[in-house]
Amino acid sequence: MAKKGLDGRSRDAGGRIDKKHGNTLIGSLRKTYGDHFAEGRRSDMMLKTLLAETRSESLHAYLRKHHK
Repeated sequence: MAKKGLDGRSRDAGGRIDKKHGNTLIGSLRKTYGDHFAEGRRSDMMLKTLLAETRSESLHAYLRKHHK
């Protein structure tokens, strides 16, 4: 069984914490980060598209820069 990591995410056998996949929908992320996450963007937009448009390297970087 995988051990729980930061923010309730699971660790794999090597101890790595899973990252969000690029095909995660903005609508799904709004359930975690609130309705104001990626405001003005469609809920069926993919995370990888949001990151490309905002020139962010990761969800973590996007949150630091755009989600206050």
